[in-house]
Amino acid sequence: MAILSDLGAGILIPACAIIGIVFSLVQWVLVSRVKLSPERHSPSKNGTTEYLIEEEEGLNDHSVVHKCAEIQSAISEGATSFLFTEYQYVGIFMVAFAILIFVFLGSVEGFSTKSQPCSYNKEEMCKPALANAIFSTISFLLGGITSLVSGFLGMKIATYANARTTLEARKGVGKAFITAFRSGAVMGFLLAANGLLVLFIAINLFKTYYGDDWEGLFEAITGYGLGGSSMALFGRVGGGIYTKAADVGADLVGKVERGIPEDDPRNPAVIADNVGDNVGDIAGMGSDLFGSYAESSCAALVVASISSFGINHDLTAMFYPLIISSMGIIVCLITTLFATDFFEIKSVKEIEPALKKQLIISTVLMTAGIALVSWIALPSSFTIFNFGSQKVVKNWQLFLCVGVGLWAGLIIGFVTEYYTSNTYSPVQDVADSCRTGAATNVIFGLALGYKSVIIPIFAIAMSIFVSFSFAAMYGIAVAALGMLSTIATGLAIDAYGPISDNAGGIAEMAGMSHRIRERTDALDAAGNTTAAIGKGFAIGSAALVSLALFGAYVSRAAISTVDVLTPTVFVGLLVGAMLPYWFSAMTMRSVGSAALKMVEEVRRQFNTIPGLMEGTAKPDYATCVKISTDASIKEMIPPGALVMLTPLIVGIFFGVETLSGVLAGSLVSGVQIAISASNTGGAWDNAKKYIEAGASEHAKALGPKGSEPHKAAVIGDTIGDPLKDTSGPSLNILIKLMAVESLVFAPFFAAHGGLLFKIWK
Repeated sequence: MAILSDLGAGILIPACAIIGIVFSLVQWVLVSRVKLSPERHSPSKNGTTEYLIEEEEGLNDHSVVHKCAEIQSAISEGATSFLFTEYQYVGIFMVAFAILIFVFLGSVEGFSTKSQPCSYNKEEMCKPALANAIFSTISFLLGGITSLVSGFLGMKIATYANARTTLEARKGVGKAFITAFRSGAVMGFLLAANGLLVLFIAINLFKTYYGDDWEGLFEAITGYGLGGSSMALFGRVGGGIYTKAADVGADLVGKVERGIPEDDPRNPAVIADNVGDNVGDIAGMGSDLFGSYAESSCAALVVASISSFGINHDLTAMFYPLIISSMGIIVCLITTLFATDFFEIKSVKEIEPALKKQLIISTVLMTAGIALVSWIALPSSFTIFNFGSQKVVKNWQLFLCVGVGLWAGLIIGFVTEYYTSNTYSPVQDVADSCRTGAATNVIFGLALGYKSVIIPIFAIAMSIFVSFSFAAMYGIAVAALGMLSTIATGLAIDAYGPISDNAGGIAEMAGMSHRIRERTDALDAAGNTTAAIGKGFAIGSAALVSLALFGAYVSRAAISTVDVLTPTVFVGLLVGAMLPYWFSAMTMRSVGSAALKMVEEVRRQFNTIPGLMEGTAKPDYATCVKISTDASIKEMIPPGALVMLTPLIVGIFFGVETLSGVLAGSLVSGVQIAISASNTGGAWDNAKKYIEAGASEHAKALGPKGSEPHKAAVIGDTIGDPLKDTSGPSLNILIKLMAVESLVFAPFFAAHGGLLFKIWK
């Protein structure tokens, strides 16, 4: 028996979630102390000197504060308006898909209300299929709503903090860093704690009906992961199309054709570009990582329910995945204090190391946390379900499974940083290639992306081998949870990037001094790298999560072996490997066609509005916001339909074995494309920033802004935009979502699937 009692586990999990929520609210209160209204400064001891400094930095310029408040309000309104429009469409889909889940799962036993033999132990009686249909539908809706709320809250926090970060940059880079990071922490802790709390409450409520039928209970809970990920797909794709259409339009016409700076208020697409950072990089990413967390928890719980934990009704051991997440919240809380309270950023050079330290500190502390959790929450020896048999596992082996996932995440993070940060030679080489034009820049960038796949794939492969050897599919599921256990810190670092990006945009639009723009640019450059690290984590965890879900699906669909030499499986494998390319083609083309409209509109305004280039007339921002909104809403539906309908069509018409091939194929090719796309785009972006900053002799030789190498770098960055912010990040949702959807519908596919093969025979 475990040291921690069932009651103790039942108190510990919600208590940690509530601590996370309270901590996020405290951080929000601290951010809100930065006022978006002019302040009166009391004279100091050396009044004259300090007053001169304040004049230079614009601390006494009340009009700047008003401008910042106006711009922030415009960005916030644009983002809120877009998300409400998006959520109306997504809401219709959610209701329709919930009905589909109920009808398909209810029809497995002809909507019978009689108890049925359990799937894995035919001697025991389990709740009827109709109950599974009802509760799977409820958990799907719960997951979907939690995902949407997570994205919306993240966006609200980011738009609340962007102008405050700009104003704090007048006092120094350290103050601005703390404001941006605290705002990111609000989002990180709210999302991690809400996801954990909602899942814990749902399990306990469902338990009142299911009683001792834990197999049925945790099978129904998988709907939570499906809801979370399906909403994340639309958030990522819709938000990604929005932000990149605006970004490409603003860059191509503003920077390349007109030679004006980034975020110049004369650029008609500038507000749409800043809105895009919030709806794509913040709301989309929040929903994405929530989906990963929900699915890895569900995959672990499903396998545990048919292992000794579920068979012996050992609640504490059953809740092991949730206790890991609870420990993660406490560890991330301590880690955050290192960035905001224990150490102060004094110069621009300290920003990136401070963010890297966050990853290292959280990983080291979490390793100790996992050891403690494995010791108190698990029996010394237990059995784990392994494709029809029970495998004996020791608690230290499970600790190693979670640990290997956690450290593999750190390795992926640092490799991503090496390939996307302009501190290191890969990005500097890409920047250097701009001397001979855009073509060589594109060639070098693509080569960098392909090469950057090697070490992350070895790290993922190693963690899969170790965790499967120790604890079968449950080991892989908890390895994914290990990678996501520090999700609060990961999200804080991730959200910090777009907040800093927006802060720089607001500084430029408000006409603040060059020194302040330099500070926000430094914050933004570090944010670009950390955003790439966050995408690396999301893709790595998606690979582990989808493999764990794949294992659960194979068991639930009663497939004895997945034999690649069987024609039905091999055909599925080929089609599955093609799907990420089809999906990427759809999303890239969507960004291209939306950007085309945006470029035409921005050109039209520059050509037809008198005085726009001189700064005497205001551009029509609203039209550009409308173009991005309309394009993203319209264009997000086909890629979403491809992902959601593929498992249903394959399962119904070709059967469970062909579907297993499709899932394996999409996982293997999707991970590679996602990593290379994200890193290529990140490298091009930072190569451009490297030239713009001119921080080294090499960079100065390539600059300044407006030079031929700089224009080549801008073109590379523009090509990379849809790769790193639309197609790349959306692919990890594709592989997870297809796997969890297949798991939820597995009973239906096993009972009624493979219609074409049945007719053929």
